[in-house]
Amino acid sequence: MKKLLQLIPFLAILLVPSVLLAASGHDQPAYHLEDGSVQYAKMPLPLENYPPPADSIIDTIMFRAKAEPFNVAATIIFFLAIFHTFMASTFTKISHKLEHEHEEQLKEAGIQTPKHPEGVPPVSFKATIFHFLGEVEAVFGLWVLALAAASIYFHEWNEFVLYVAKDRNFTEPMFVVVVMAIASSRPVLRFAERMMSKAAALGKGSPSAWWLSVLIIAPILGSFITEPAAMTIGALLLGKKFYRFQPPAKLAYATLGLLFVNISVGGTLTHFAAPPVLMIAEPWSWNTPFMLQHFGWKAVVGIFISCAAYFSYFKKELFKLSDRADGTEDGVVETTSWIERENPIPLWITLVHLIFLTWTVYTAHYPALFVGGFLFFIAFITATQHHQNPLSLRGPILVGFFLGGLVVHGGFQGWWISPLITALDDNLLMVGATILTAFNDNAAITYLAAQVTDISMGAKHAVVAGAVCGGGLTVIANAPNPAGQSILGKYFKDGISPLGLLSGALIPTIIVYVCMAILPNGPAQPDVPVTTHGTPAAIEQHETPAHH
Repeated sequence: MKKLLQLIPFLAILLVPSVLLAASGHDQPAYHLEDGSVQYAKMPLPLENYPPPADSIIDTIMFRAKAEPFNVAATIIFFLAIFHTFMASTFTKISHKLEHEHEEQLKEAGIQTPKHPEGVPPVSFKATIFHFLGEVEAVFGLWVLALAAASIYFHEWNEFVLYVAKDRNFTEPMFVVVVMAIASSRPVLRFAERMMSKAAALGKGSPSAWWLSVLIIAPILGSFITEPAAMTIGALLLGKKFYRFQPPAKLAYATLGLLFVNISVGGTLTHFAAPPVLMIAEPWSWNTPFMLQHFGWKAVVGIFISCAAYFSYFKKELFKLSDRADGTEDGVVETTSWIERENPIPLWITLVHLIFLTWTVYTAHYPALFVGGFLFFIAFITATQHHQNPLSLRGPILVGFFLGGLVVHGGFQGWWISPLITALDDNLLMVGATILTAFNDNAAITYLAAQVTDISMGAKHAVVAGAVCGGGLTVIANAPNPAGQSILGKYFKDGISPLGLLSGALIPTIIVYVCMAILPNGPAQPDVPVTTHGTPAAIEQHETPAHH
């Protein structure tokens, strides 16, 4: 029953759009788009319905703002939500202060915890509210309320309902919830741990050896099990093998930034694992050989260089951490915790978990299939619970809530992002895509680029390279980042600072950016020989990107 109750918020994610749609009373498309698709809501105004871009980016944006004033309101709310993420640690500090004051008041009043086993002490409502405001994963969902109010003011309720229920796709948030829950299960985590322990054994299993092993292997693994799963496994292992030994703040943030950047570029060895690549793989006919030879091998080079650079710079701190790791050479800490027990797991149970994980990745575009598989997964872990750890859905659901909010906000940002993408040359486009990614999900950046017709091969390469390179700069830059934030946030006092993450990710971002920009592309060609505007892809492919 307890597990069923935990599923209620997750089921709500599935049911709310349907309930809203039923309440709207109509579902006739408002626009029939040039690509054959339809848009049900009258907002946002489709990009193809605006006049051709003006001579300058500023003029184009100003005209679109006047043509649809709601654009300005939606973008202001979006940037307020981003500002809120930077204020989250401040709200957390206020929450801790109010909680401390509340506890002191209870002591002075002589109020103690109820004697009943299930009793709880009085809760500070103010402290809880500020704690909620300090949850980064809740920020964008919270600001959807303001966006809904603005939508009703400029349009009407039914339009917002149609936008959320019909025009937005929440498959990715649901997928991340499920894949996080499965990837964090004890058999999958132990399997990944055994794989990486082979590399960590070269350094006697010390925290520094695990640090290097996880930060190299987990991101590359993301190209095959998807980036959200790789982030979950990598973050959990870093917490267990590295962060638990309380590294200095500078090293802690450097590690977090390195993890986020490596995960973002590590999924580019294939065409199905990284969200920004998924957005363009089919429209641009980019398959796995193409991704591997144009992006993947460069990403691997960048990951190795970044890890080597940080390891060299923080070598003293890493070795000190290994020396004081409970006084043992291998860095293993003995624990009596049931969750961290080392009891062996039968091979067949691990194989079943890996099958569930594979099924989820294989059916990633079909919620009915991977959610159904997840329900069978819950039944399986209940039947084998003596080999399992308790299934925690709080983190995955919060991450799904974060991404769902980002999906809602992101749909209203194309009016100003699209002119930037189309107006910049290839060199500036790669820089612009990297910077824009810090303020919007990188999958949204590449999605908007895929809607632009007559885009050159150099521009395609620039926007995708910039999007994946900038995916570690902020928590909103890449879909798996909220998962890492949720898992590792407890190791940072008052939560993870956005500026701390930015500083930690900056150097690795520059390194992978340089690798993507200057290393040569391979000869692989897309499978489909025709582009959207009729030019043979084999001919277009021979264009030399300006930044090469």
